[in-house]
Amino acid sequence: MKAVIGCLLAALTLFASPAGAQQAASEANYPSRPIKVLIAFPVGGLLDTVTRVVAEKMSTLLGQQMVVEARPGAGGTLATSAVAKADPDGYTLMMINDNHALNPSVFKTIPYDSIKDFAPIGFVGSAPLVFVINSSLPIKSVKDLIAYAKANDKPLTYASVGIGSASHLAGEMFASKAGIKMQHVPYRGGAPALNDLVAGHVNTQLLSAVIGLQQIQAGRLTAIGVAAPQRLDVLPDVPTLEQVGVPLDAGYWFGLVAPAGTPQPIIAKLEKALAETLAMPDVKKRLGEMGAIVTPLGQKQFGDYIQAEITKWGDVIKTNNITFN
Repeated sequence: MKAVIGCLLAALTLFASPAGAQQAASEANYPSRPIKVLIAFPVGGLLDTVTRVVAEKMSTLLGQQMVVEARPGAGGTLATSAVAKADPDGYTLMMINDNHALNPSVFKTIPYDSIKDFAPIGFVGSAPLVFVINSSLPIKSVKDLIAYAKANDKPLTYASVGIGSASHLAGEMFASKAGIKMQHVPYRGGAPALNDLVAGHVNTQLLSAVIGLQQIQAGRLTAIGVAAPQRLDVLPDVPTLEQVGVPLDAGYWFGLVAPAGTPQPIIAKLEKALAETLAMPDVKKRLGEMGAIVTPLGQKQFGDYIQAEITKWGDVIKTNNITFN
């Protein structure tokens, strides 16, 4: 009873003070101005596209515009560091992706803590990677690719969205499982990597369906496998890599976070708006057309997911002796 009375007195003291009253009013009126949502990769990629679909609907629900700002560089640590240092007032958020969980193992030091410096809001979903080949090569299947790689002294090149990204690690894991050599060529995002792949400057890439679908349909790229337990609805004729003998489960994921210390009433309001957005049939349809699987998770579950991903990829990197030069 004494503890309860103490808490009530503390709450009354907070609201009775000018600062406490101002904070309570700010939280109640949130949002009262536009909200900035940072992403760590360039405009035009999957992360950018997903974020804009979600932000558009959340803007309507919240009554304020959510402005998406791309700030690529340093493997995603540039934007992430900026959000970690931002005022915890709910007006600077970030749509993180798998790099958030990879970077603690990729870099010797990073200017933030992937867990302690962020307040999870909610998980959006994931997009399995699709293995594609420049169609100028005589490769129509995984079997063809392995035979081609073993018959040629020069290793096949594969693009990724950056060192330590899911597409980078998936390429390394595929090469190891298939018993072939592949040369990694990192880019600063999905769009520039795709441009060079289509132009023939690199041979292959593990990418998201939304980024490569148009080029696959146009015949410029050949899809030979999906890095997921099941086939994608947008590419029903493309087998999973497990079905063709090289089991691999890898992809991108997305979720919304705020700086640590953001008031819980604000986090709760954002969590609710995100959940309502992801329940909208048109949002599910648009994200599904990108090859994304919508899997809503609340703040607590999303926080647990981030921790699990950090552990998982740390183990993968150690087990496969993957190094980052």
